[in-house]
Amino acid sequence: MSVLVNKQVPDFNAAAVLGSGDIVDNFSFSAATKGKYAVVFFYPLDFTFVCPSELIAFDHRLAEFKSRNVEVIGVSIDSQFTHSAWRNTPVEKGGIGPVGYTLVADIKHEVVKAFDVEHADGVALRGTFLIDKNGVVQHQVINNLPLGRDIDELLRVVDALQFTEEHGEVCPAGWTKGKKGMKADAAGVAEYLAAEAASL
Repeated sequence: MSVLVNKQVPDFNAAAVLGSGDIVDNFSFSAATKGKYAVVFFYPLDFTFVCPSELIAFDHRLAEFKSRNVEVIGVSIDSQFTHSAWRNTPVEKGGIGPVGYTLVADIKHEVVKAFDVEHADGVALRGTFLIDKNGVVQHQVINNLPLGRDIDELLRVVDALQFTEEHGEVCPAGWTKGKKGMKADAAGVAEYLAAEAASL
């Protein structure tokens, strides 16, 4: 398993279904995310079990991601036509409804291999990658197939990244938006722990 953190994100072009529902033959990751942060998340297959809960959870929080200038992109090895059919299937019948973000069709497995999230069975593991505005991967988490993700935790990590960029401080354990950061030196550590260690 590759660690992509602190490396340039693999660029890719592929067929996709956009958040508008339009099917395109050549979605460009670099063009879609220029000047933005990005979350790229992989999931095993359309019309499965854990997957719809995750994709719906992402959609329910899409406004939160957009308010942070984050482009959300889902990827599986299904075709763009299967993605479209899943979007057009009502939630109460196992579909995901018209989610508002792009679903990439990685039929040739090129993207799952570039991100090194291909399961031995050929599907994608539940890989999640947060990429900064310079195209550098800042965070990655890989779950095995039965383990669903916590999308709120991902939003917390986005907030932490943007906090460090804005303030030049680091984010200690359990940091959430509105809490104190820490200066990245010995004095900063001592000052933070003197005030906060009991609550960690």
